[in-house]
Amino acid sequence: MSDALPRLRPLEAFPVEHEGQRMIALRDPAGLTSSIVMLPGPLLEIVSLFDGAHTTVDVQAVVMRQHGQLVTAAEIESVVASLDEHGFLDTPRFAERVAEIEAEFRRALTRPASHAGGAYASDPGELRTTMDGYFAPPAGPGLITARAEGARVQGVIAPHIDFHRGGPAYAWAYRDMAERCDADLFVIFGTCHAGLTHPFALTRKDYETPFGATATDQDFVDAVVARARQYCFGAELVHRGEHSIEFQAVFIRYLFGGRRDFTIVPILTSFAHDALARGKRPEDDRRVARFLDAVVETAAAQKRRVAFVAGADLAHVGPRFGDPEPVSPDALARVEREDRAMLEAVAGSDAAAFFASIEADGDRRRICGFSPIYALLRCLPGVPGVVRHYGQWPDPQAVVTHASVVFS
Repeated sequence: MSDALPRLRPLEAFPVEHEGQRMIALRDPAGLTSSIVMLPGPLLEIVSLFDGAHTTVDVQAVVMRQHGQLVTAAEIESVVASLDEHGFLDTPRFAERVAEIEAEFRRALTRPASHAGGAYASDPGELRTTMDGYFAPPAGPGLITARAEGARVQGVIAPHIDFHRGGPAYAWAYRDMAERCDADLFVIFGTCHAGLTHPFALTRKDYETPFGATATDQDFVDAVVARARQYCFGAELVHRGEHSIEFQAVFIRYLFGGRRDFTIVPILTSFAHDALARGKRPEDDRRVARFLDAVVETAAAQKRRVAFVAGADLAHVGPRFGDPEPVSPDALARVEREDRAMLEAVAGSDAAAFFASIEADGDRRRICGFSPIYALLRCLPGVPGVVRHYGQWPDPQAVVTHASVVFS
């Protein structure tokens, strides 16, 4: 194996402390392997050379040159074999794993509730009781009442943070929807944490939840594909483990299941960060413009009532996300100020201003919901929004912020 060129797959890396030792943990954001590998400093340096350009001999030479230490070929090859076993390397073995997973997913009639029993209860009674509690004051907005007066809700931005960390924030978004939205078709834009080579990923599969399956509107999906003139199923597999839409499907089913017939259109998105990196606007990519135009035109052509949802968190700051220092109280306050300034553009339903607000600081806060929020604003131009709630999960190592915005 001395002439092999090991290559790491795209992975998420974050600092952890294990048995009193600081390490870097690796995991797969695509969920194609459930393993988490923890690397101490010396091993991290070796693994960082698994870039498809260094052979075992090259790695030995780098370590010897930098540290005057010989790492044997057997030691390096053992690390390579272990990472390959866990699905962390781009190898034929991993390709076989992906082919098996993809074949299983395509055979499935529905998209399973992949986070049930982990991120939320799989028992419907237990889950309903938990979700009822998210509405209770003071953290929540109060229990849902009969249909309220006011303009019809046309869309919401809700978090995709774990329910146990942000449950009441979901309630702040969805209470208005429950009381003032008569939609029977929900277009849901979600962040694709694994990233995409195409700006959008569609599926025709229904989304399972503990409350029953949430049906996907296949006619709407097919109409969007026809209007957009592009194939959006090449990365359908990313729907398998992505939580950003799953959590919205669970909440919408909780609200309306058994009360009205409805369908969803699940759309995973990943385009805004790429546009920012290229110094372009999102719609300079004609695929983005055509797709979002197709969604708007298809919604307008419906005889049904359509509402839009973005499953989107905001800032991600702290050492776990690449910052050098833990987040201080002063830094936390600064993040809130900058988030709220950005939310002014969101509430103004101005997609261009929203993009510009993130572009102004180079996405310093790592806005996770960049693409789905942009997509929603593009579909609801001129529909004013109200920020119902703003929240932060204040772990100094990994702060995640989120907002609940209602458009009506």
